[in-house]
Amino acid sequence: MEARVAVLASGEGTNLQVLLDDPAVSGSIALVVSDREDAPALERARRSGVKAEFVDPTSHPDRGSYGRALLKLLEEESVGYVVLAGFMRILSPELVEAYRLRMLNVHPGLLPAFPGTDAVRDALEWGARVTGVTVHFVDEEMDHGPIVFQGSTPVSPDDTWISLEARIHELEHRLLPLAVKALIDGRIEVDGRRVRVRD
Repeated sequence: MEARVAVLASGEGTNLQVLLDDPAVSGSIALVVSDREDAPALERARRSGVKAEFVDPTSHPDRGSYGRALLKLLEEESVGYVVLAGFMRILSPELVEAYRLRMLNVHPGLLPAFPGTDAVRDALEWGARVTGVTVHFVDEEMDHGPIVFQGSTPVSPDDTWISLEARIHELEHRLLPLAVKALIDGRIEVDGRRVRVRD
């Protein structure tokens, strides 16, 4: 049975587009969900013939209620794996538990350094000489789960947020499809925080 992957995205959906354009994973993308009705990610999905759903957070009183709505949708669509690609919302523990070691997040920093939503700016302001991208499993803590892949880029004194973010995006676009393919192929082994990806 073919893997069914849902991608959750809040914004432009450039990481989603890379997955949709990659023949190794595109056939597995079954659903795209956003917490923003006007998210360009939803339109990218529709153009590719993938079901696109807006789940309105303002219709739910708390994170748990919103998480249950997301989980119900994922279960209705028989989703086996979830990818967070710029989804700017912390998920409920119930949803995380339902997809434990089957949910990936891509983060624009070298975790455990610079967690949170402003990792690129934080690296610049800290004067970091190196930063990068982390693809990791999602657990109950923000930007915390076991690390699958990391890629790095030097930070030069001349870098701006725009120039550094462009290189971060390049790394995201290279690493995320590799991680998703490894996940759906069953090639990722996790032992505590140690992760091994079989060739």
